Amino acid sequence: MSTINGLPAHVLLVHVIVIFVPLTSVLLILAALWPAVRRRLVWLVVVLAAITVALVPLTTDAGEALEHRIGASPAIEKHSNLGDDMIYFVVPLLLVAAVLLVVQLREQREKRPTRAVAVVIALLAIAAGVAATVQVYRVGESGSRAVWGAQVESASDAVPRHLRLPGVLAGHTERVALLEAGHARVAESTVAV
Repeated sequence: MSTINGLPAHVLLVHVIVIFVPLTSVLLILAALWPAVRRRLVWLVVVLAAITVALVPLTTDAGEALEHRIGASPAIEKHSNLGDDMIYFVVPLLLVAAVLLVVQLREQREKRPTRAVAVVIALLAIAAGVAATVQVYRVGESGSRAVWGAQVESASDAVPRHLRLPGVLAGHTERVALLEAGHARVAESTVAV
């Protein structure tokens, strides 16, 4: 499946992954930490994790089809490699969700886990959730740079050097400076009329 209604399938599927991974991660962590949440949402967490695990290979396959269509670049290659690793981050979500389901089913038979088991499961849920969310961010960020990198870099060149800030704020400040410069040009042209 390389297209959906004429659009590249990767572009559409990636949005599901970007929503499902953090959502599943948060719900998994909450279910591991609070038994009341687990009782209500454990099945939802298992279903979301299973859907996510199923969609990751479809998304990466669609991405590879898109890569063959548009051609490779170092940025796309980096994105592709990070995307290929995503499966190793979502499978643990499903495994921990399955463990939580077993714990919940055992609790229904009045077999509560020991405190140590509950702590280990909570730590596994936190580790799996944080790791998957960070990885989906890394994959998405590299994909954004692969698609938009040249446009953003050329736009940042238009910002005078004295307005640039180092580090994380640089991109935001440059966008603000570009917007302000655009507003100033609009205001000048309005006054000139």
